[in-house]
Order: sequence, then structure tokens, then C-alpha cells
Amino acid sequence: MTAPAAAPVRPKRSRPTLIAAVVVGVVIALLVVLLATRHSGERVTESNLIGKRAPALDGDVVRGQPVDLGTSEGWTVVNFFATWCVPCIQEHPELKAFEKEHAAKGDAQVVSVVYDDKASDVDAFFEKNGGDWTVLGSDQGRTAFYWGVAKVPESYLVSPTGVVVERFVGGVTRTGLNSLIDLYEKQAGGS
Repeated sequence: MTAPAAAPVRPKRSRPTLIAAVVVGVVIALLVVLLATRHSGERVTESNLIGKRAPALDGDVVRGQPVDLGTSEGWTVVNFFATWCVPCIQEHPELKAFEKEHAAKGDAQVVSVVYDDKASDVDAFFEKNGGDWTVLGSDQGRTAFYWGVAKVPESYLVSPTGVVVERFVGGVTRTGLNSLIDLYEKQAGGS
């Protein structure tokens, strides 16, 4: 008779290795949660355009009417976007709310500039999601180049005098835009 076969011996994992694996797993999970839930809202950033006259807005009009920032009577939010850009889609309702609020007063407007997108896709996007402001075609990226746009969404707040006062990377909110306009108007009234 033969002796029973011994059970295979499993190497023991050391406790420090197991703890390290769990810690790395938790850190990765937290990083994923952070990236998935981070606020992609407005981040005011530096730009060489701040305090200077706004560059011209070129490109074919996809929707709305041609815009000349030099003759605007109110504030202008120049928004660079694309229909394939998730943060652009997320900020769109904020731009709609801002535009709707100010259209009645006539004191501010939104102008969007297409960034690497087709006019037909842009038209379909606005038909589906709404928005009643001027949208300019991408003009092979010349306008984005003159404005210094790195990626979308990126927006600029232009004063009624045609001067760029703020640059936003990563989306804007109606409340944030209104707060900045109020701040600049108070500063202008106090000086």
C-alpha cells in the first residue's frame, strides 16, 4: 500500500505584501473616483490676451448672425467648443441659462467657435440641445490660434469695450460668469 499523497504546499504570502497590495488598490480606486467626479467647472487661468483688445472672430456663421466684438454693446462670452467634447456638452446648459437670462436685458451674449468639428454636427447638436446664439465655424483653427486656445472647452469673457478680461479652461457656469461681470462692473463704477 502506498502512502497518501501530501497536499501541495502553497507559499505563504507575507503580511506586508498583502497590506501593500491592498493600499495600492485603495489608492488606485480613490484616484479613479476623483477623476470621475472632479468638478470640470470654470478655472480662471492666465492668458496673454487679458487686458488686450479681443482678436477678431472669423469663420463662417454656422448659426445666428455675424458678430463684431468692437461694436458689441454688452459683455461677450467667447466659447470654444466641440460636439464630441464631454465637458463642452456638460457646460452647454450653463451657457443656455446665461444666454437666456441676458438676452432679455441685452447686456451680454454668447458666441461659440467650433473647434475641430463639422458644421453639420454642430447644427444637429444645437437642434437637439438648444441654444440661440451665434456659432462660428472653425476656419481651419485660425481663430483658436489667435485666441491661444489649447483645448476645449475654453472661454473668454470680453468686456463691452472689447477687452478680454478673463480666460476659463474646463467649462463655465452661469453663476460664475454673472459674478465676474458684477465684479468688473462694480470696479468700473468705483473708479
